[in-house]
Order: sequence, then C-alpha cells, then structure tokens
Amino acid sequence: MLQGYNEQRKNSFVSIGIVVIMVMIVAVWVSPLLWAGEDSHKLLVSEKDQVLDKDHGGGAIVTDKVGHDEAGHGEASAGDHRNPEGYKTPPLWAVIPFVTLLLCIAILPLIKKTEHWWEMNRNRLFISLSLSVFVIIYYWLIHSGVIDHDTKQLLSGVLAVNRVLSHAVLAEYIPFIVLLFSLYVISGGIQLKGDLPAHPITNTVFLAVGAVIASFIGTTGAAMLLIRPLLQTNRERKHVKHTVIFFIFLVCNVGGCLLPIGDPPLFLGYLKGVPFLWTLNLWPQWLAVVLILLAIYYIWDSIAYRKEAIVDIRRDEGEVQKLQLRGKVNFLWLLGVVLSVGLLIPNKPFLGKEGCPIVPDFFREIMQLLFVAISLMTTPDGIRKENKFNYAAIGEVAALFIGIFICMQVPVEILNAKGPNLGLTKPWHFFWATGALSSFLDNAPTYVVFFETAKTLGGADQVAHIAQELLVAISMGSVFMGANTYIGNGPNFMVKSIAEQSGIKMPSFFGYMAYSITILMPIFILITLVLNYLVGHWHLV
Repeated sequence: MLQGYNEQRKNSFVSIGIVVIMVMIVAVWVSPLLWAGEDSHKLLVSEKDQVLDKDHGGGAIVTDKVGHDEAGHGEASAGDHRNPEGYKTPPLWAVIPFVTLLLCIAILPLIKKTEHWWEMNRNRLFISLSLSVFVIIYYWLIHSGVIDHDTKQLLSGVLAVNRVLSHAVLAEYIPFIVLLFSLYVISGGIQLKGDLPAHPITNTVFLAVGAVIASFIGTTGAAMLLIRPLLQTNRERKHVKHTVIFFIFLVCNVGGCLLPIGDPPLFLGYLKGVPFLWTLNLWPQWLAVVLILLAIYYIWDSIAYRKEAIVDIRRDEGEVQKLQLRGKVNFLWLLGVVLSVGLLIPNKPFLGKEGCPIVPDFFREIMQLLFVAISLMTTPDGIRKENKFNYAAIGEVAALFIGIFICMQVPVEILNAKGPNLGLTKPWHFFWATGALSSFLDNAPTYVVFFETAKTLGGADQVAHIAQELLVAISMGSVFMGANTYIGNGPNFMVKSIAEQSGIKMPSFFGYMAYSITILMPIFILITLVLNYLVGHWHLV
C-alpha cells in the first residue's frame, strides 16, 4: 500500500511538473514577443511590399497586394478569398504526425510491451512533443508558407513556425488547458460524499443532474464534481463500465450545449460574435438527445443490475450514507472562473463596454489560476485527500493535447483552404462534417473551421454573419459528436483516467468507439431525419 501511495505521489509530482515546465517554456519563448508584439505587427504592416530573403531574416514575408483595402489595413474586400501568390495547401502526407499521435493513443495501451510504459505521463509527453517536432520542421523547411490573415502576407521559415506555434500554443492550447486545469482543481475541492444504493434510478438521476449543470459550470466542472460520488455509489457493483461511458456521453459532452461556458466550441463562437444566450435556443435538441440517452441508460443499467451477485447487492444496500456536501466555498471560486471566461476577453474592452480598459493577453488565464490558488488555500486538506485527488488525470490531458494542438495545425489548414470547395451547403452537411472531425480533431478548432466555412455561404436570418440553421448544425455537431471518441473533448480523457484509477477497466480507444457508434450514431441519424423531413428545417424554435 505504501509503495502504491509513493507511486501515486510520484505520478502527481510528474504531472504537476509537466504543466509547470510547459508554462515556463511558453513564458520564456513568448516573453520577447509580448514586449515587442505591437512593434512587430506594425513592422509587418509597414513593410507589406518587402520581401525578406530567408538567408538574411530567417524567414520570408510575401505580400499579397490583391484584396487589400485602400487604407492599407490588410483586410480583404468582400467576396475576395484568394490566397497570397505562392501559397500551396499542405499535401495529405503532412498529416502523418497527427494520424500517428492518434494511433499511439489508440494502440499503445493495447500492446503488452507498451501498456505500462504508456501509463506514465512523461512518456506520453515524449511521444506528443516528438511528433510535434516533425510538424515544426515541416513548417520551417518544407511548407510554402502560412497566411497571416491579419495582413494577408505569406510567412515562411522561422516566421511560419512562430505563427503556427503562436496559434496552436498561445491562442488555443494555453487557454484550453488553463480552463480545464482550473475547473479540475477547484472542483476537486468539492466533496459530494455519500453512498446511495446504486439502483438504476439513482444512477440515472446522477446523469440527469450532470447533463443539466454542465452548461452552467462547464462540462469539466460538472464531470469533476459528480464522477467521484458516482463511482463511490457504485463501488460495490461489478458492472460499472457502461455507467462511466454514458457519463462521458451526457455530462462531458451533450449536457454542455446550452451556454458558451458549457463547452469550448461554443465559447469560441461567443468570442466570434454569437450572442451569449443564443445557444439556449438549442434546448429542444439538447432535451431530445438527453432524454433518449437517459432512457437507453436506464434500460441498460436495469439489465446490468440483475447480473450483479447477491452478495454485492446486499453490501450495496447495507453500506448506505446520506449525501453530504463539503467544500462549498469552491462554488464561489468556480463562479469566478466562469465569470473570468465570460467577461475577460483578451484585447477587448472590459465587460465589452467602450471606454473600459482593454483586457491584456493572458489576463483571463492569470485570473483563473488565481482562483485555483485561492481554492487550494481555502479548502481543508482532508477534502482533496478523501477525494483521492491528484494531478495525474489533468497531466495526461496536458501531455497529449499539447501534441494534438500542434500536430492538428496541418489538417486544420487543409480544411481552411479546401472548406469552401467541399460541397457543404445544407445544415445536415455541416452537422455530420463538423461532428465527424470533432470526433478526432478537438471539437473547439473544428467548430472554428466550419464556422468560417459557413461564413462564405451567406444566407438569410444570420447570426455572426452565418445563416442560423448552419450555425445550429455546426454547434450541435461539435458538441454532441465530441462524445464519439476519448479525444473529442477534454473531459472525456479525465473521466476515463479517474475511472481507471478507481479500478474500473475502461474500454480501449476503439472499444469506446464501438459503444459510441452503436449508441450515439442511431440517435444522431434520427435527429437528422426528424429535422430534415419531419420538422422540415433546422431553424431555431
């Protein structure tokens, strides 16, 4: 037991170290850019007709003079989507690092010689960063260049690498992992303690509550709050795996579609101009999917309950404790994180009001980490200890997703370039295209790709320059189908990791997909048929 405790402590320190080291690396790397960021931007704009030779500048800037406005602000005229001269879309072979990373996640845990090696977060980080190096080399030495969409310039060499890493790490990964880390740590200080009889109706109520609160405290917050008491309630039962799978479906994904703070894709939509309360109009689709999943789960768990041994049922009925909530102060810090996400939008006026101070870069993330520090100081030590809280689960997400965010820049760039030519015109096209890619790319950047693609189509009844029925389809596809794989949404991996730490043997990557294909796909097909043919449109109610 002592050896296991020491190993757990070791893994926790390693996981914390991963997060700290990555933050330090990013801080060192980006500090000169932050000091000279504005000057650098002005330099690029002022030298828009200049071509820098790679041998002298470490990279090249090629300016596209077509499509700029006369004021020289680098904005394309309406309807002009041409790329700078010399730009070439990445070839398909350039997605090999991303595909390899997905295969590592899927296969290495299944091979006896690598399953224990893969359990260490430092080894996951090694694979993740090693594959990222190939992507960096591709952008540095091979790719024709990346487009700076602010200046419409083609950046190559070191400048291209800087642009790609700025986008992948600073704009996407850091906000993503800081938000997940904050919700994970703070919710870990809340203890919903008790041991109810693990009847099918009890578990169904747990899932229903999680599906409701996920939109209001985020899918990560809801998952971290409820997964431990749910596992505690079911600790006497042998058949628990399906409960965790449905928990991922409902609490980690589908439940978060009613507000931008519920799921990262919707938050990005909010930053791009979708009104904060617009997603509440998705409640009919949310309610339909939630009710169907709860009904399937109740039937499934009722059958599984009958398979439990009599001795386990008696233990479950005899070892009952009323639910007690401790660490309530952390709800205040969770609210602080939610308000930070909703109100502190970088480079925009505070509270969105003209005349208010401009929110600096990373101030939002600093405030979230401040609430984490306050939570750690104000929560009694015993709560997290009794929760068996450690940093291994969030460390796993941090280690894998740094590679995912960097490696997926190539497939995302291909989609950006080819998106308008993909033949996507109808809502169901966008629903399935967004959903399919959200299953394997993280659903947040996938949402953005199809958000921008839909902008090029125009249409009536627009929200944020997108036809509403297309925005409905993109929102549903990214949130709902993030449940299709472990990597579709950040909380999926964390819940899997916590369940495995509790002794539950979770399915492999492909094993989980067997569940999602069998259970979720028919529901999504049904939703498509109902909206297309029975209702006749995808408009909001």
